Amino acid sequence: MPDQRYEVSQTPFRQSSKNQAKSPARPAPPGALSRRQSAGERRNSVSNSSNVCNPFACLHYSVHRYPSGPQQPAFDGRRTRADWLSQTIFVLEDDADISRLVQHHLEAAGFDVRLFQTPTNLIPEAERQAPALFLLDIMVPGGDGLDVCRRLRNHAGLSTIPIIFLTARASENDRVLGLELGADDYITKPFATRELVARVKAVLRRFERPTAPSVTSFEDVVIDANAMQLKVRGEITTTTATEFRLLDYLARHPGRVFSRDRLLDAVWGDARFVTPRSVDVYVRRIREKIEIDPENPRYLKTVRGAGYRFEMPRAE
Repeated sequence: MPDQRYEVSQTPFRQSSKNQAKSPARPAPPGALSRRQSAGERRNSVSNSSNVCNPFACLHYSVHRYPSGPQQPAFDGRRTRADWLSQTIFVLEDDADISRLVQHHLEAAGFDVRLFQTPTNLIPEAERQAPALFLLDIMVPGGDGLDVCRRLRNHAGLSTIPIIFLTARASENDRVLGLELGADDYITKPFATRELVARVKAVLRRFERPTAPSVTSFEDVVIDANAMQLKVRGEITTTTATEFRLLDYLARHPGRVFSRDRLLDAVWGDARFVTPRSVDVYVRRIREKIEIDPENPRYLKTVRGAGYRFEMPRAE
């Protein structure tokens, strides 16, 4: 079934005339009418329970994309539905219909979801029980998602948790600003629910720690891939998951020149929000954390017309 984007309709669902039988109706046998009515009542009951709440009866999305129950098949990819259980996602969204739509599809994919209409209690609740990911709208009452993102990235205990913006602000400047504040993905409304779930999983996969321990060190910089930890001049330096993956990838291939497109493929995969300018934003953020003089970098060099090269200092 092709994916659909959510859209609020003024009329309830109706069966398309294309799906109606063209052959003339034959008379029903005795007793068939009552049986059909009972079956129709059962179907209506199932349909109403699948919509989560009555307001969703007019939302154009299918609630049967992710079957539930003991016969649930494994999802495509490296993980099954059961693997995502116990991972909680905090959703900051003031629109009740959209938040319940997001909640329904994420829970159908195996996540636990907590909804917040305002940012007031989001960080205190995260301090009590840290989520696996934050999904933030930007324009919400009592604050905005950009400020929440900024506060999370400056919070010692929550700074490494992935953040995805889900917002109607779709300009390139808004996307770049979100990246500069430390977002790991940026999804604009209207959005496709299946794509939303896929991109949440993609961000969480990027955040996974490698199975084999690996440490790259040079001068005053230590990149611990197993702990996903960066130390600069003896102090732990906070990075987002995407920043760390980009730095680790470049440091593992010293001397090689990577185009922006190659880095997009290696670090972001199929994330659609990123552009070559996004790579530049992350490179600048990494330089600010590892370079003594970010304007004249020693390690992460720009190769004009080609991309970026990581230069490992020679041992004296």
